[in-house]
Amino acid sequence: AMTDSNPVSLLKAASERKDDMNPARFNERKKKYCYIESLCFSTNSLFGMGNPLLDISAVVDKDFLDKYTLKPNDQILAEDKHKALFEEIVKKFNVEYHAGGATQNSIKIAQWMIQKPHNVGTFFGCIGKDKFGEILKQKAVEAHIDAHYYEQEEEPTGSCAACITGDNRSLVANLAAANCYKKDKHLDLEENWKLVEKAKVYYIAGFFLTVSLESILKVAKHASENNKLFCLNLSAPFICQFFKDNLMQVMPYVDVLFGNETEAATFAEEQDFETEDIKEIAKKAQALPKVNTKRQRIVVLTQGKDETTMAHEGKVETFPVLKIDPKDMVDTNGAGDAFVGGFLSELVQEKPLDQCVRAAHYAANVIIRRAGCTFPEKPDFN
Repeated sequence: AMTDSNPVSLLKAASERKDDMNPARFNERKKKYCYIESLCFSTNSLFGMGNPLLDISAVVDKDFLDKYTLKPNDQILAEDKHKALFEEIVKKFNVEYHAGGATQNSIKIAQWMIQKPHNVGTFFGCIGKDKFGEILKQKAVEAHIDAHYYEQEEEPTGSCAACITGDNRSLVANLAAANCYKKDKHLDLEENWKLVEKAKVYYIAGFFLTVSLESILKVAKHASENNKLFCLNLSAPFICQFFKDNLMQVMPYVDVLFGNETEAATFAEEQDFETEDIKEIAKKAQALPKVNTKRQRIVVLTQGKDETTMAHEGKVETFPVLKIDPKDMVDTNGAGDAFVGGFLSELVQEKPLDQCVRAAHYAANVIIRRAGCTFPEKPDFN
């Protein structure tokens, strides 16, 4: 958070003291404050890297879930037995297409919350040279994010089936091209690495741990060595279970860790925390070894409609979520991505942590009222 000696804070305070300066001096201070505040979140100051996917969303029935042995509320990678699912969901149900992928969603939401300048958010990922890839590129432009995709022809653009039943959503991701991201072919290129260096906040969803650990570590180490903020999401129970070695290689560089209650419980079990209490899990995750000791880790755990838990500086705080009438809930798919996006939108502006959480709750509340990870033209957040 900004300190009292921060030039923005000082100018803001001065600009608000109308009574002790003449109008001309007041307006001059106000302009100077607005200019310096605008520099605080310049273009490319938020960097994301992950799996760009085209979301295929549909309300399905229990028989459909049972047929493909899907849990009502889960995230999995598609196996051979799920191949027919992508065709069947399109034929059998009323589907909607949205540009997706967890990290890309969060960067889009952060940009939407910030509004201007455009291209505060940068995104890297891999797509195919195909129709779905072109849709993703167009959607990125529309969302005002600076997307730089590694395009290859071996695999088609990835997709994710969001199978919705009531308040639940079961996500089945067919990574395809997203799985083909290569550090040496994209991240290491001089013009791309310059964009990484421009950023001051980095966010990667845990899903990318299955794709390119070496890319994540390069970005995470850069953030740590330069005292910038590196943020990671647990993303799914299977990441905590089956990719825990990769996860724990990255953990020492993590400044902000996100997760939901299910992921947190699995993480705690895999790390032998010997507790199911969400506050204790947050505290123990916060205390895990960390390379950059100039910053203490922040752990933020959501629990759906229940309060959000945050551990930082040796204490644990809870924050109630915004109330919503169940009949106003359209689609919980993307709520977690929106939460992170809202949080990042304030974090990149160096706002206090409680305001980051408020923005996170606001963004999630907006997104669950709509189909897919979509949003109105402008936010109404103060």
